[in-house]
Amino acid sequence: MSSSATTSPALPSRRLGVIASIVGVLALIAAVLPHWIVPVIYPPPPADQVIADTGHRLKDRLIARVKGVEYHAPPREKSTGSQLREASSIGAISLGLLAILFSVLALVFREERLLAGVAAALGSGAIAIEISFLAMGVLMLIVILYVVATIIGLF
Repeated sequence: MSSSATTSPALPSRRLGVIASIVGVLALIAAVLPHWIVPVIYPPPPADQVIADTGHRLKDRLIARVKGVEYHAPPREKSTGSQLREASSIGAISLGLLAILFSVLALVFREERLLAGVAAALGSGAIAIEISFLAMGVLMLIVILYVVATIIGLF
């Protein structure tokens, strides 16, 4: 009869919390790593080549306007590096949302709160990193437009 008196309380399950944490770590890796690795493997074209290509397209557009012909820009293929960056951004946000979903499910099923919190933080961090890279790109575009407008004399 003493064996029934010494029963230990059941430990909460950790399955969803561990899965959510792993998915959160993968989301964080997918958010950070491609911004460092992809430019090393697939470097962007040199600035002079980009400027020359833009000048040729602008010249063709002006010639078409003078002739009164509608300008049809040639289709541009995306580079492998830009395709990888887009895929990693989509993957990071998707994995981040999945990690948050699993952490919520872990809380609903009354699993350990620490693992659920860590998973939610990792998923939210991955999404925040992607949003911050987008915001930095928008700010850089605004700065470039401001500098060009200042050179032209609009400001």
